[in-house]
Amino acid sequence: MTATDVLAPDSAPAAGREVHVDLLVVGAGPAGLYAAYYAGFRGLRTAVVDSLPEPGGQVMALYPEKLIYDVAGFPGIRGRDLVANLVQQAARFDPVYVLGERAETLTNEAGERPRAGDRLVVTTDRGTRVHCGAVVVTGGIGTFTPRPLPGGDRWEGRGLTYVVRELAAHAGQDVVIVGGGDSAVDWALALEDVAASVTLVHRRRQFRAHAASVADVERGRTVVVTDAQVSELEGDDRLHTVHVRAKDGTVTPYPAQAVIAALGFTADIGPLERWGVDLIDRKILVDTAMRTNVPGVYSAGDITEYTGKVRLIAVGFGEAATAVNNAATYLDPDQPLFPGHSSDDPAGVGAAAPA
Repeated sequence: MTATDVLAPDSAPAAGREVHVDLLVVGAGPAGLYAAYYAGFRGLRTAVVDSLPEPGGQVMALYPEKLIYDVAGFPGIRGRDLVANLVQQAARFDPVYVLGERAETLTNEAGERPRAGDRLVVTTDRGTRVHCGAVVVTGGIGTFTPRPLPGGDRWEGRGLTYVVRELAAHAGQDVVIVGGGDSAVDWALALEDVAASVTLVHRRRQFRAHAASVADVERGRTVVVTDAQVSELEGDDRLHTVHVRAKDGTVTPYPAQAVIAALGFTADIGPLERWGVDLIDRKILVDTAMRTNVPGVYSAGDITEYTGKVRLIAVGFGEAATAVNNAATYLDPDQPLFPGHSSDDPAGVGAAAPA
């Protein structure tokens, strides 16, 4: 972490910390990190709160080694590298990071429902109180939990994982990947030149992943097993065999020192449901300025909903900039909505902070 003020779970006090900023960003995924940069560019002192212990959100938690192809200007960039770049981009404006803490309640300074013009207070589950003039919620899909592999509980830490943290950790291993979505297929492709062998097991014949990626994996050296499910994991102190049952009942053993269960995840937006923002299908409704129905609260990224919404990282970046610019004019109506291009400012700093 290159930011200068980080509150991690083991360093932040259990309660009573008071943080005073212009803008609070809830969520440290790609959209949130870009919002922190853009808020700094607008001259706003900014804090970023996230329930995870490190920035990066879903990208770092679920696919840090995955190549991302739809970020403008990058033919392909690994998730962890994208996050590192975003943290570095925001770092010159010194955002305050409050990590490992979940944003719980939203009130005004009097502890009441916010009204237009009120200073806002967001309190975390560890008692940190962030005082701010506006909030941008970039919580992605909310708090997410990987769907477990049936019967896999006792193998976690002994060969079963739900995330590929480092490709090199699987060098020379026989790897079985379970799932049919983009993560499963992408990890199979990424590990083909690293692992001793890769077997991809999917319970259906058709994959949910992008067709081009499926075609790539079918042309590669990955063993693709469809219409089948993992029936048993076998080993001593460590995993050594995965048994796969076909629809006809036939069971085939595959050598495996690692199983990667890419079965998706469950998501929960949690306390945000009690903030009074309008929701639809557990997403936050916003207008074209990324405003919610609560004064001073904006939203951007995957957690938002509006007609024509497209959930891409690239879209989230634009929404984050829109939300921050509109929040800046909410905080100071004398500020212009458009601050000018960053390339026009040699110092890299845009409009002045609100008085």
